[in-house]
Amino acid sequence: MPLRRLALAAALVLPLSAQPAWSPELSLTVRGVGSVVPSPDGSLVAYTETRNVIEEERSEQLTHLWLASADGARRRQLTTGDHSATAPAFSPDSRHLYFLSSRSGQANLYRIPVDGGEARPLLRWSGQISLFAPSPDGRSIVFAGLPDDPDEARRRRQKLDFRVIDANPRNHTLWLLPVQDSPAVPRRLTTLPRHTATLDWARDSRSLVFEHWPTPGADSWSQSDLAEVDVSTGAVRSIAATPASESRPYYSPDGRYIAFVQTGPRALWPGEARLALFHRADGALRLLPLSPEERPSLLGWDAASAHLYFAEMKRTRSALYAMPLDGPPRLVYEPRQGTFFAGYGPAAHLNATGEFWGFARESSTEAAEAFLARLPGGQPVQVSRANPGLPPVSETRAIAWNSPDGQSIEGLLTLPAGHRPGAPVPLILNIHGGPANYFSEVFTGKPGIYPLATFASRGFAILRPNPRGSGGYGKAFRFANHNDWGGKDYQDIMAGVDHLIATGVADPARLFVMGWSYGGFMTSWIVTHTHRFRAAAIGAPVTNLWSFTGTADIPNFLPDYFGGEPWELFERYRAHSPMAFVQGVKTPSLILHGEADDRVPISQGYEFYNALKRQGVEVQMVVYPRTPHGPQEPKFLADLMQRHLDWVNSHLPPAPR
Repeated sequence: MPLRRLALAAALVLPLSAQPAWSPELSLTVRGVGSVVPSPDGSLVAYTETRNVIEEERSEQLTHLWLASADGARRRQLTTGDHSATAPAFSPDSRHLYFLSSRSGQANLYRIPVDGGEARPLLRWSGQISLFAPSPDGRSIVFAGLPDDPDEARRRRQKLDFRVIDANPRNHTLWLLPVQDSPAVPRRLTTLPRHTATLDWARDSRSLVFEHWPTPGADSWSQSDLAEVDVSTGAVRSIAATPASESRPYYSPDGRYIAFVQTGPRALWPGEARLALFHRADGALRLLPLSPEERPSLLGWDAASAHLYFAEMKRTRSALYAMPLDGPPRLVYEPRQGTFFAGYGPAAHLNATGEFWGFARESSTEAAEAFLARLPGGQPVQVSRANPGLPPVSETRAIAWNSPDGQSIEGLLTLPAGHRPGAPVPLILNIHGGPANYFSEVFTGKPGIYPLATFASRGFAILRPNPRGSGGYGKAFRFANHNDWGGKDYQDIMAGVDHLIATGVADPARLFVMGWSYGGFMTSWIVTHTHRFRAAAIGAPVTNLWSFTGTADIPNFLPDYFGGEPWELFERYRAHSPMAFVQGVKTPSLILHGEADDRVPISQGYEFYNALKRQGVEVQMVVYPRTPHGPQEPKFLADLMQRHLDWVNSHLPPAPR
């Protein structure tokens, strides 16, 4: 349908002579772009823009919906206000957009006309909502939710709010809501006592397939199964329930198949999976050929039910592939630079017909924007203009070097502004989390824990290595650090530092190291094994593998890497724990940790802090209240960026003459 009354978003573009230098404050003005969803008819694109709100008593990220024409010529903001709007989804006729918001004080589903007007709540509900999907016939919406417990507030008031661990998990079940102009009461669709994680409608709107976990806990993904429910009767049948993990199901448009992602015989945290087909008529299961990375993110089907589309990392970039039902995958799209895939969730969204896909793309030198492309091979068209007029950032390039055993290792090198070849500069060694995460070609000016663009604008080079164990380089490489945290991965990283010293980029007397999560583990490992670095910043570190396994929300994690439980393999866990080598540390260390971190409990940071403090090492620990494993509050992000800058600068010796 035609797009009407869309106003072009104007932006002030500064001349180069007036461009400000990069700083944490400037990074916080960069907007995030995501959830890029094409309309069923392909004429519109909905996407989200997220900005940081910093006021006297506010520190939050605010997300709103934008709407653009498919050619990117027109766009306008669709939602406003002090409450975020997320998870856009079009109605089948492309005339309305559905979304989630808590603007009424609690989670609710809303519908707004794409031609403008007020958003209307659709639901009479008190509780949580995690995901939803409109039916293809437009008559109803299914959502996964958990109604409020009326006795919970009373128990809190009476100081009877004790909890039995692992009892009564707060699982989200399926609910069906009729689409009408006034708020309606939903009907519970399933009573399966498991947590709904993802779902998809059959094209005839008669059935749903959904992924379910035993609990919503982070460790439960490894026990995910698939089931199908008849919408009219509520009857549920199992589609896949094996010791493997089955996830992200999609019906084929012709209704013959359900495609999904299946792990190996046992789901492992480093990740190995392939695409699978369930034949609805006879229940036959067929595995499709392996994907290049063996960790596909399934996006959906093409219109002819002949191909599946999936995304994967390809070294420091991302790629879109098409998997036929009778042959190997083929590459459909790979950006010349940058990435559209920087996580484990969906990298992009297909429209209902499988003819268009929308995605957010960024590069090392370009901030994120929304793009639309026709499948299978259309050129992407930029439809957003969220980040115009930003000053340029320093050059980032992919480099490679050899580890001592000959393994080729890749990483990203950001050079300082005005870098002169042969003139060594101070080096920031920045190590990623995971360890199966990766550094990809994302915008260095975006807000985050590490102020990359600011470091580069102030004369630092930054090395971000992808050592063995990282994603993006195939299964064998991703599994190559089993039983070896702090072993060859450490050698890979240090060989990268040595390579930059040998090539005249890095000054060996001005080296600094920092990282978060597994990056925090490796940073604490580095300072317990070498005195080469002038200072270290250790974020949310795993420092004691034994106590981490017993206190984190992912107790399966380290047993997947080390082949057994810590009480079975005490010496193996000890030999790879930085705490076992903490005696004799000399490197000044800044420890940073979120107080509400369930993934890497703050006790891991305290253990390392107290060990350094009691030895007289220069150490400082900063605790961020309310903060989970990934800091999100803008004021805390501002502090983290500035604190890293200040810590490094306070330990930076003068440049040699």
